[in-house]
Amino acid sequence: MDSLWLFLIGTLAGFTGSIVGLGGGFIMIPFLIYLYDYQPELIIGTSMAVLFINSISSTIAYSKQKKVDFQSGAWFALLMVPGSIIGAILAESFTSKVFYVVFGLFLMSISIFLLFKPTKPARNFLSPTVTREFTDATGTLHKYSFHRGFGMSVSFVTGFLSSLLGIGGGSILVPTMVLLLTFPPHIATATSMFAIMLSAFVGTISHIVLGNVLWLKALFLAPGAFLGGQLGARVAARLPAKTLLRILAVTLILVAIRLIFK
Repeated sequence: MDSLWLFLIGTLAGFTGSIVGLGGGFIMIPFLIYLYDYQPELIIGTSMAVLFINSISSTIAYSKQKKVDFQSGAWFALLMVPGSIIGAILAESFTSKVFYVVFGLFLMSISIFLLFKPTKPARNFLSPTVTREFTDATGTLHKYSFHRGFGMSVSFVTGFLSSLLGIGGGSILVPTMVLLLTFPPHIATATSMFAIMLSAFVGTISHIVLGNVLWLKALFLAPGAFLGGQLGARVAARLPAKTLLRILAVTLILVAIRLIFK
């Protein structure tokens, strides 16, 4: 029964994380906290390992839709990687209480993003240094310009928080890409999952070296996360999912309050 619960948790995390491009850690970690009495660094490391599988699945699905800006994602991942290594090392310094409060506040920020997720790209925050143009699988032309240096700077913070908290980091990267770098929302979501995949690989290796991965739990979480990633990417391409995101946001707020006052 425990194995079934883990598979379902992984599927739910992969599904929701793929839809919004945030990774599934913000769903997975609260479940692991309530179901198991483990040290924070073990929960974080296990979540990061499963997140890597989820991001592979989502990237494959979004690649088939031709919505991944591989060039931009690779540049962003360049600074996400060192950030993820530093985050993995510092994760071991968390006490349980501090971790619950920090993660609860983090969930609050994700909820706000989900409730007010923009549907149109914003104006350029800084003078563009790069222009990207390509056509996705539906024949839609995407053209946008952005400041690469600023995007890479944000990516370092994204990688750091991703590995520190065991989440995807897309809660910072996606809104930044949409609001400040003028990425179309669907392209931002898909490209975020690709960048997260590269960063999560390094973050996972770092946590493995530190002995922070619960392999037996990850064994059942990972297949669910892979399946959920495929389903989430397909749903994201066909539905606005506004109602789903609002329900998810309200649920996360309730979970966050419970964690903060645990």
